[in-house]
Amino acid sequence: MASGKEIRTQISSIKNTQKITSAMEMVAASKMRRAQDRMSASRPYAEKMIEVVHHLANAHTEYKHPFLLERDVQRVGYIVVSSDRGLCGGLNTNVFKETVASMKKWHEQDKEIDVCVIGSKASAFFKRIGGNVISHAEHLGDDPSIEDLIGSVKVMLDAYNEGKIDRLFVVFNKFVNTMTQQPIVAQMLPIGPSQRENDQQAKYYEVSEDEATDGRKHHWDYLYEPEAQTVIDALLMRYIESLVYQGVVENVACEMAARMVAMKSATDNAGDMIDDLQLVYNKARQAAITQELSEIVAGAAAV
Repeated sequence: MASGKEIRTQISSIKNTQKITSAMEMVAASKMRRAQDRMSASRPYAEKMIEVVHHLANAHTEYKHPFLLERDVQRVGYIVVSSDRGLCGGLNTNVFKETVASMKKWHEQDKEIDVCVIGSKASAFFKRIGGNVISHAEHLGDDPSIEDLIGSVKVMLDAYNEGKIDRLFVVFNKFVNTMTQQPIVAQMLPIGPSQRENDQQAKYYEVSEDEATDGRKHHWDYLYEPEAQTVIDALLMRYIESLVYQGVVENVACEMAARMVAMKSATDNAGDMIDDLQLVYNKARQAAITQELSEIVAGAAAV
C-alpha cells in the first residue's frame, strides 16, 4: 500500500486536474450557446439553397452547368470537416470512421480519392493513414468565415470542373442536441439523379420531403435576369459555399457540445477518484495509527 504522503500527493494532483476540467466545461458551455446561434442563423439559408437547387436540377434549362451533369466516376473527392483541438470525446473519431467507410466502397471499385481537410485533426489523421490531401484549411477559430474556407474548397471545385474528380462529398458532424452529434457523409456534386437516389440534404438539413421532391413531380424552370448562365453559375457557387460553411458551423457547435460533455465526465470521474483515494488514505492512516499503538503497547509490556 502506498504511503500517506504519496496518496496525498495524488489527491492534490487530481484536484488540480479537476479544477482545469471544470473550467473547460464552463468555457465550452459558454461557447456552445454562441456556436448554436450561428448554426441556427445559417440553417434557413442552407435549406432554401438546397430547395432552389433541387428545383433547378429538375428544370428544363437550355444551359446545363457542369455541376448538374452526370459522368462516369473515375476519381472521387471528399471535403472532411473536423475540429482543430481535441478533448471533445469521440467527435472526430466518429467522422473519420464514416469517412473511411465511405471511401472503402470506392476503393473496392478501384476508384482514386482526393481529400480536402478542414481542421487540424483531419489533417493529422490523413497524414497518418497516407491519404491524398490536395488542400487544407486549419485554425479557423470558433467563429469561422466563408473567406477562410473558399480557397481550399475552390481547389476541389476546380478539380471537378477540369474533370479530375467526378463526384464530390462533404463529411461533418450534424448537431442534433447537446448529447447527440451525428456524423454525415453528403454528396455535393453532381447535383442530379445519383444525388437524389440518396437524398442526403433533405435528411441532414431538415428540408421537408415535399420541398425536396417537388422538383421530381413538376418539371418547371425559373425566370432568369439577366440570363440563365450568369444566374445559375453564381447560384451553384453559393450553393457549394453554403453547404461547406453550414457543415463547418454545425461541426463547431458539435465540438463545443462534445467538449462540454467530455469535460463534465472528466470532472465527475476526478471526483470519484478523489473519493476512492481519500478512502485508501484513511485506511492507510488508520493502519499506521494501529501499528504505532501496537508498538507502544508491546514496548510497555516489555518494560
